[in-house]
Amino acid sequence: MLGCADPLPKPPRRVLVAGPSGVGKTTLAVEIARRLGVPHLEIDGLYHGPNWIPRPTFAADVDKFTTQPGWTTEWQYRQVRALLVDRADTLVWLDHPRATVLYRVISRTVRRRILRVPLWNGNHEGPLWTFFTDRDHIVRWSWRVYSWYTTAVPALVTRQTEVGLTIIRLRGQRQVDAWLSGPLSAVVVDQARSTREVEKRSPP
Repeated sequence: MLGCADPLPKPPRRVLVAGPSGVGKTTLAVEIARRLGVPHLEIDGLYHGPNWIPRPTFAADVDKFTTQPGWTTEWQYRQVRALLVDRADTLVWLDHPRATVLYRVISRTVRRRILRVPLWNGNHEGPLWTFFTDRDHIVRWSWRVYSWYTTAVPALVTRQTEVGLTIIRLRGQRQVDAWLSGPLSAVVVDQARSTREVEKRSPP
């Protein structure tokens, strides 16, 4: 498992971002996609239909999206986790302190509710008081699954050779920023240099 300063063994093209709800998976996945020049899919948008009803074509849509040569998305949903790992070449684990995750998910939830931010397929965050009545309220869910990632991601290390998966563990925003500006930027620069060299050698 690599850290924020370790060089990447190969240029990433199919990238998963893992971590509990609210940790910042989508924000990072979008930034990685922008730097690599690949499409990003917010997997929540495929899963949730109107009125929060799961879309029946969810798994098939994920299957289709991940056949592309390059992409980024979030590693979640039991139905497709194995498929995503099998097709990814890189997984970035946001293993932030629990207090950081809790602050982020609460802040995001309150902002979305107060501002009535539209989410996927016309959905909105429910009333804030449902935190006390709904076991699967997003804040309670994030708290509950936090520990799941601390075992699920390390378990993938034993499969790294088998599936050719590079795993990067980032703890805290400073490490995220360091990884973006360090190892990821390095492979992007190398790719651009290689492309220019190939273009120079190509006949006019």
